[in-house]
Amino acid sequence: MRKLILLFTLLIACTAQAHQMKTAITRVVFSDQTQNVEIMHRFYVHDAEHALSELLGKQVYLSENKEAQAQFARYITAHFRMGVTEGTSLPLTTVGEEVDGKFIWVYQEVPRPDNVSELWFAFDALQERWPDQVNQINVEGLGKVRSLIFDRHNRWQSLN
Repeated sequence: MRKLILLFTLLIACTAQAHQMKTAITRVVFSDQTQNVEIMHRFYVHDAEHALSELLGKQVYLSENKEAQAQFARYITAHFRMGVTEGTSLPLTTVGEEVDGKFIWVYQEVPRPDNVSELWFAFDALQERWPDQVNQINVEGLGKVRSLIFDRHNRWQSLN
């Protein structure tokens, strides 16, 4: 019986710990088909609801509230920047947002820039809420997939 209780306690601790890591993934895809750069941000709904509820001062449920989804998308797009020089941003267009299971997706795009030798990114979403928030950007469509990791100590990073 003691072993069963210990196993059950460990399972609960692992489940609780499984979502303790605050992480978001963004795919930046250079599409030959559309000639756009397609940007797809993925956040856990739980994290998004928690952050948006704190920002608005009331409980928010994203799966039930399209306006709340749009508010979260506006927040994310205000915290993501992509440019061809450090500190500058390309004019990204927000395409939309959707809740898909345990994730909320926010979509952006921009016409593919010509003759770019270097790309700069900044992505600090949710880092003012949670100091351990990590945002990963994966850049695809320019050869090998390359990744950048943003924590609260990184602002602008570049890829050549």
